[in-house]
Amino acid sequence: MIRVHVICEGQTEERFINELLYESFILAGVDLRATLIGRPGHKGGNIRFDRLYTDVKARLLADATAYCTTFVDYYGLHRDFPGKEDAQRQSTVADKQACVVFALGNTIRAKLGDEAARRFIPYVQMHEFEALLFSDPDGLAQGINRIELADAFRQIRHAFGSPEEINDSVRTAPSKRIEKLYCEYDKPWHGSLAALAVGLETMKAQCPLFNQWLHRIKTLASP
Repeated sequence: MIRVHVICEGQTEERFINELLYESFILAGVDLRATLIGRPGHKGGNIRFDRLYTDVKARLLADATAYCTTFVDYYGLHRDFPGKEDAQRQSTVADKQACVVFALGNTIRAKLGDEAARRFIPYVQMHEFEALLFSDPDGLAQGINRIELADAFRQIRHAFGSPEEINDSVRTAPSKRIEKLYCEYDKPWHGSLAALAVGLETMKAQCPLFNQWLHRIKTLASP
């Protein structure tokens, strides 16, 4: 059984790993172990490298036979995060993500060495966890028990080539768009319910970068 520590930005991401990903991965021979960044009770967002590095280092060095990956929002990365400045100059979502993933991987390698870096799978969610929920606007509306918002969610989704392209300003990030329509949106609670309603297979079909990350993790258990 391959162990993969998943360092999550917040409770929503942690619940998502445990509720939607864990079972299918365990059947494939991969044991996903979700854990929150930093100290208990922290809030997500404004992710600094030093804060993330402490947890990555602890997982890679304390469990030398396990892998470690990250599940944090691009939207929440601090401007000084490895690769973020270069990413902001890129025009496509894939190129933005590639800048951060490449820089994060190289920084971990420089600090911990090749052997540890070999077991590190850097990932950032474009642009935010809630983007995954827009993979199925009707499922999103059903999950948060606001069916009347389905048309508005569909309009948002159809304005972009994929959910991962929904942009990341303080007014237009995926969660901000939901909150504008539903001010009582609670990320951990409603986000988890909506994710269950949308379903993992739909997210994978609609979000290629997310799908590539999951595929890479699953192949760790391949002969």
